[in-house]
Amino acid sequence: MAGTGNPAPRQPRNPAQRPTPPARPAGSAPAPLRKPPQVLMIKKEDEAAPDPPLAPTASGPAGATPVATGPVAPAPVAAPVRSASPAADDDDRFDLAGIEGLTMADLLGPAPDRRGGSARSAGRAPAAAEAPPGESSRQARTVDDFDFDEEAFLAALDENAPVGTTGEVVQGVVIGMESDGVYVDIGGKAPGFMPKSECGLGVITNLKERFPKGLPIEVLVTREQNADGMVTISARALALRQSWEKVRQLEKEGKVVQVKVNGFNRGGVTCDLEGLRGFIPRSQLNEGENHEALVGQTLGVAFLEVNAETRKLVLSEKRAATAARFATLEVGQLVEGQVVSVKPYGFFVDLGGVSGLLHQSSITGGALRDLREAFQQGEHLKALITAVDPARGRIALNTALLEGPPGELLIAKDTVMAEAEDRAHRARSLLRQQEQDAG
Repeated sequence: MAGTGNPAPRQPRNPAQRPTPPARPAGSAPAPLRKPPQVLMIKKEDEAAPDPPLAPTASGPAGATPVATGPVAPAPVAAPVRSASPAADDDDRFDLAGIEGLTMADLLGPAPDRRGGSARSAGRAPAAAEAPPGESSRQARTVDDFDFDEEAFLAALDENAPVGTTGEVVQGVVIGMESDGVYVDIGGKAPGFMPKSECGLGVITNLKERFPKGLPIEVLVTREQNADGMVTISARALALRQSWEKVRQLEKEGKVVQVKVNGFNRGGVTCDLEGLRGFIPRSQLNEGENHEALVGQTLGVAFLEVNAETRKLVLSEKRAATAARFATLEVGQLVEGQVVSVKPYGFFVDLGGVSGLLHQSSITGGALRDLREAFQQGEHLKALITAVDPARGRIALNTALLEGPPGELLIAKDTVMAEAEDRAHRARSLLRQQEQDAG
């Protein structure tokens, strides 16, 4: 009967569910404000146990004692009375007063010594510090634990070492060609590239004819390899280096070379020598007043200045005669000349286009108080050549080697000069012996 009997049995409720507040009648006081949601941490030992389900009862008349239909179960523990207010329900269920003063680190997870923390900490793998003893030592490996072959390592370094350093001369083989240059295999991981302008001295019109595939060539490295391993090389730079070396040797030997005049300017004329541009000043020309007419003619010239760093090659036609004269002179040769100058340190003797120095220490083996005791200016004499330096234009003379006893030149100069040819043979043997001792 409606309104009579026991109320309907209470059904179990999930603790995570929140009660729905009853509808507020019109005109009633507003409900109290709810606290904002907060991050909570629930401990298992403090978590409230869910309400046990109530035993089913049979409905009966109002005020009647319910009759159990089955075995009597133990009486359940009475659940705490919950307030109808949502705010009060939260305080009772979650103990908000108990989390006041906690930091965010406390809310995010339990301390290492706590058990049964949040789900995040429960599913986390054990830290390295919690690893079993000896685990870290088994995982750590030293260099000796790895397979290492020193010879293979060094071979790999050699294989990948850069090929060619700047200024190095390398051998290569032509393997390809493009309109702007030639590719040469020089043994690196990438071929060397030689630009068209660096393919040689002068102008090259046909690269295919000049550099066919398979042609072995010698080149100079002008730029080391880039990120792709390619090296820039040059045949022209190598040819220029070799030309300067050859010209230096010609200068050292005092040679006279033949050049063809190919241009002129206000200061002189220009020519080519071993692929280098040479210059002959007007003052060093035999016909300097009309130097424009020399274009196309071949001249014999000697060297005035050879400087590869500044690329200066200065020649002289007038000095060519001197150089030609030097070419006829050698150490141990007996020459005849005229004293043209007397200096405090010796005599300058004209040998026919070139001058030699008869130093005071080489005049006689005796005591010489005054140079004029031996020779006078304008006097002719015979002397032996002891040194020749064509590059510096110097010739060293000696008359003391023609003497018998030391000082003979001062007391019997005419005899020494008359017998100079015979005495020169003995002197040459002495010079050769001195050269052997020195060398």
